[in-house]
Amino acid sequence: MKEISKLLGYREDVRVVDATLRDGGLVNDFYFSDDFVKALYQANIKAGVDYMEVGYKASKEMFDPTKFGKWKFSNDDDILEVFGPDPMIKLAVMADVGRCDFKNDIINKADSALSLIRVATYINTIPAAIEMIEDAHNKGYETSCNIMAITTAQEGDVKVALDMIGQSPVDVIYVVDSFGSLYPESLARLADLYLECGAKYNKKIGIHAHNNQQLAFANTIEAVGDGVDWLDATYFGMGRGAGNCSMENLLGFLRNPKYNLFPVLNFIESYMTQLKKDGVVWGYDLQYLMTGILNQHPRTAIQFTKEKRSDYTEFYKELIGLD
Repeated sequence: MKEISKLLGYREDVRVVDATLRDGGLVNDFYFSDDFVKALYQANIKAGVDYMEVGYKASKEMFDPTKFGKWKFSNDDDILEVFGPDPMIKLAVMADVGRCDFKNDIINKADSALSLIRVATYINTIPAAIEMIEDAHNKGYETSCNIMAITTAQEGDVKVALDMIGQSPVDVIYVVDSFGSLYPESLARLADLYLECGAKYNKKIGIHAHNNQQLAFANTIEAVGDGVDWLDATYFGMGRGAGNCSMENLLGFLRNPKYNLFPVLNFIESYMTQLKKDGVVWGYDLQYLMTGILNQHPRTAIQFTKEKRSDYTEFYKELIGLD
């Protein structure tokens, strides 16, 4: 049973991370206008959000810059142009193992407006993730590690991976429900594993949830009750496929007086609803529910959506291998 103080009381250690530009960028290939980004930045400041993730540090050798907006790459010059040299909120980027040139594209913290480097890895690339974490740490950044697709890993492998990461200089280790397949009960068991590692190595623990089964918010507040402090959310739930825990839900729930819901609602009204009107598609739908239930990557559901299919039963048969 959860400690009521962890659900209802003020938690000084809680940090809210806005991932709208990064996870939401997967929906529209990162084509956000500067006006949108600046307005989101101001909304985050007014709402009391602690970190704003501005995008990826993706390799321009692997990804064609003409096919993506600039926040796929988050060049330091672009960051300075939009946010200035001394942002009023801590800025973060995500760097995927094997998909970035971190040694060259992540410059020293002293020369950058960024504060946090979020390293994303699969469980079989932990050594490479640790190399990236050490590089970013040595350059002066805060660091986090997001172990993706954790629901496909064996518990023994998770424990070994956490022990390896725990011995690195990483600051935060994230539980990531990449496929939106976790239920609060299973999330609680995973959170216990991560929190045990956090206590052993003095690391903070975070949660990044996807909404395939409409449980992103439920899983996030389950994690809060378990003692997880770093909480990812996006405005209007914008994110890959079914999207993420919505910022409006999260700030409406947290009892910390530093957070303010009104600027979030104002930004959604002024900007997010227009994205929907413009045809940008994300959020819960049956195809994402199915991949979530089956603990499968949502790529097939994303393709189903792009093709504007509605034959849900046929899609389900494809997923489970029925001819």
